[in-house]
Order: sequence, then C-alpha cells, then structure tokens
Amino acid sequence: MKKNIIKLLLCSLAILSLDSCRDALDIEQEGLLSNEAIFRSTDDMNRYLQGDVYSRLSITSQIGFTSQFTDEVGIGSSFTGFGVGVHQFYVDISTDEASAIWLSNYAVINRVVRLIEGAKLVPVPTDDTGLRNYNAVIAQARALRAFSYLQLLSYYSTNMKDPNALGVIILDHIPTTDEQLPRSTNREVFDVIESDLNYAESNIIENSSQYYVSKSFINAVKARFYLYTGNHALAKVNAENAISASGLSLTIATPVPTQAVAFRGPWHRNLNANSTTTSPYVKMLQDTERGEVIFALSRPVAGAWENISNLYNINSSTKAGSTYDMGRNLFNILRDRPGDVRKYAYIDPTVTFSKLNAAGEPVNNSADEYSNDYLTDPNYRANDVLPIDKYPGKSTTVLRNDVKVFRVAEMYLILAECAVAENRLSDAANYVKMIRDARSFTGVTTAPSYTSVADAWAGVLQERRVELAFEGHRYIDLKRIGNLANRAIDRSIVDDINKENPLTIANDDFRFTLPIPRNELQANQVIQQNPGYKATP
Repeated sequence: MKKNIIKLLLCSLAILSLDSCRDALDIEQEGLLSNEAIFRSTDDMNRYLQGDVYSRLSITSQIGFTSQFTDEVGIGSSFTGFGVGVHQFYVDISTDEASAIWLSNYAVINRVVRLIEGAKLVPVPTDDTGLRNYNAVIAQARALRAFSYLQLLSYYSTNMKDPNALGVIILDHIPTTDEQLPRSTNREVFDVIESDLNYAESNIIENSSQYYVSKSFINAVKARFYLYTGNHALAKVNAENAISASGLSLTIATPVPTQAVAFRGPWHRNLNANSTTTSPYVKMLQDTERGEVIFALSRPVAGAWENISNLYNINSSTKAGSTYDMGRNLFNILRDRPGDVRKYAYIDPTVTFSKLNAAGEPVNNSADEYSNDYLTDPNYRANDVLPIDKYPGKSTTVLRNDVKVFRVAEMYLILAECAVAENRLSDAANYVKMIRDARSFTGVTTAPSYTSVADAWAGVLQERRVELAFEGHRYIDLKRIGNLANRAIDRSIVDDINKENPLTIANDDFRFTLPIPRNELQANQVIQQNPGYKATP
C-alpha cells in the first residue's frame, strides 16, 4: 500500500505542488510543511477543507465506468477507442477506472484524516461561536469521508447487504511509509460511516448552498447508505428527511421554449439553447438554476476543472463530437413517452435517425424517431446518432457542468424502493408518477400499475435507469436489485462496433464488483483480492 494510498497522503503535504506528486516516498519534495505549520487556527482548518478536501471530490470515473459498462451508451459516430474494453465487459486489475475510483476516494479519506489530526494542534475555542465553527469544519470533513467510504463499498464489496463480507481498508490515522493494512469487513466500515454521519449531523452548521455539506446532504448519504445495506426503514426516514431539510421539490418541465411548439416534428429546436430555454428542468442541467439539486460538485468556468461531458463527447455535445451516444434501448424508453422532457433534455438537437427508402438506402437527417431502420442500416453509426447532452455546458465552457451527486428525484426513487420492499406497490407507483408528472410537459401522467413485487422492482429500476442516466447509478442498481426485477444489462445490438459482441452479462457476474487495482496489490502484500480476479499482480 505504501506507493498508492500513503503516497496520496504524503502528497497532500506538498501544498505548493498538489498536482505534481510522482513518488512521495522516493523524492523529498520542496515546499513540504508540517502539520504544525499548516494548522494553527479554525480558519486554517477551513482553508484546508475547502482547498484540499472539497476540491478533491470526484465521481467522474464512476459515471464514466457505469455508462460504458452498462446499457447507458453505444459507440458514437466520432468514437476514439476510449473505454472500449470496459464497454465490451473487459475488467481486470489493470482497468484504469478501477484504479481511479479506488485512489480518488482514498485521496479524500487521506485528506480528512490529515485535517482531523491537524485539528488536534489547533487551540479549541472556548466561546460558543468559535467552538461551533471548529466542530463544523470537522463535521463537514467527516461527512465527506463517509460519502467516500460509501462509494468504495459500492464498487469493491461483493455484497453490501452482508455485514460479514469483505469491505475496504479503514484508514483512520496517518500511516507510516512501510505500514500495510488489510481490508475490513463491511460491518467495520459501516460503523465508521455511521459514526462519521452521526457526528456530522450533530455538529453541522446549516447552509443553503448545494456545494457544501448540509443537513440534507447528510440525510441523503444516510438514505443511500441504508438503501444499499438493505435497511429500508432507515432509508425511508432519511430520504424523507433529506427532502424536507433541503426545502426543494422536483424540478418541473414546464414552461417549455416557445420555439419547441408542441415538441413534435423535427428535433431541430431551441430546447437546449442556454439563451432561450424556459424549461426549469433544462436550466437545472445547464447550471443556470439550482432546481432540485441537493448536493453538487462545483465546476466553475474558470480553472483546470474536469469537463464531465468529455466522457461522451469531444469539442461539443453534438453529433459531430459524439464518442459515445445514448444507448438505443434507453432512448426507446423515452421515445415511447412523447410528453417526457428528458427525451429532449438528454439528447442534442443535432440528433439523426436511420431511415431507409424502398431500395434500402439511408435517408439522411431523418426526423422519424420511431423508425426501427437502425437495426438494418449498414451504416447505423453514422446515420443513427443520439448525442448525449445531459451535460450541455455552462456559459462559454461547452463541456463543463457541475456534477450532480444528490437530487430530490433520487430520494423519491429511494422511497419507491422502500415501498416495494414493504409490499406497498401502489405507494411505489405513486412515487414514480410524481417524477413522471414533474418531467411531463403535456399534463399529468397515469400512475403505473404493478401486478407483482417483481413487476414493481422492474418498474422502479426502469425509472432509475431513465431519471438517473449518466449520473453513475446504473451499475450499482443492477448489482443491487437487477435480480429482484428480473432485469439485466439491456443493450441494443447496435450499441457496439461489432454486433457479435455480447449484449449483456448476469447481474451476479464477478465483474459487478470491481477488482482491487494492480497498484494497490503491488504495494500491499496483505490485501485480499475480490473473487474472479487475479490474487496477485
């Protein structure tokens, strides 16, 4: 472990060059400052929290991996080869995404440990306001650490509902350079998560920004955590609390742009134009309005921040830049919901559909979204292009958006899952209807009718597939409830370059748990690999 997790921790010491750590164990870096020099006051703690904890939070690797591995995307017309192995279900200890998810979350955990240790050097304020501020900084850090552990367990534990299954490494101190740590059980990691979240809930100072830890963020983490671990009673309570504490409601679709007329006919319209859209839902995606976002990772226009849309596009989120476009079967779900704003908000207006004439020749730039000619079009990749525009860019930065981590819609979908688990099928249907109503620009929708528990699981899973598309949920959702719903990865035959490649794998396939990455295995001799993968590098 000494050349990965510990390396990340030591790199955080080099505050003059935080992005240039190559090997902190072998190179004595200039600019190193001791804890005593960094942490002298609550203000110092807060500056470290802002500059070295919040700024390191990222779920981009999770979003990209999930889209490529599942059925969210197909190979686009401008495909560059990026991620093709994952898209074809090839995952092993050398998979970049497995390493990135592991290291990015431990980078946050390391920095939180450093902040907590550094806080011990700061004189504890004796006045009430000063003490609240001191504790609130630690509360935010611990909430973010809990979130990072939840991310790690979601991807690297074989079964979060089994408290005795192997979890991940607990890092609760600054380790020595030669220290090697084993994986703990899920139960042991659960205890850390719950302790962190309970401390955070007791000490947080409420704020109204979606970019900082708040009570609603803490409740949302708890809701997702308890859902994943199978504690539906606590998942329900915390989802309800997250909605209540946020003061937010589901973002509605209407009013839609006047240029869109009735959202029928050709797709070339101004729904997604920053300067003209009137749809609150689209404005939320564009970051011009907060909408229902409980917590997001701020990605300002200025600075060297990640461009989330680069996961799917180059240069712009249009047909010309589509490296991965929307998976065809996902689009077909939206295609059959003519009043659903998500069909238009997720897809750029440069979309084209395959349409063949009587001679079997393609008719270019067809507006016929209901055509199934893509199945027989020999050049479907060029003619049937569904450019992903859920991250349409902000201001002058066309590929950059805030990364939405928690939204009100997810909380209602958690409530729907809890209702299914408790055999309250009509309640589950009503939660799904609430979301569909909000996303409809043609009036209220009809509540789905679930005839069995399995049917209800399938309905909720499908609504999660649509509502949370391209936000990093589908991989975990199939692993959690795919078998309950009798559903698996659902790709179209045109989603890959080679139509002979497999379209799906079983939900209990070992690849639905990521491998401990090679760089961890090489340095940590006591860590245990997940089933199905090489035990050693």
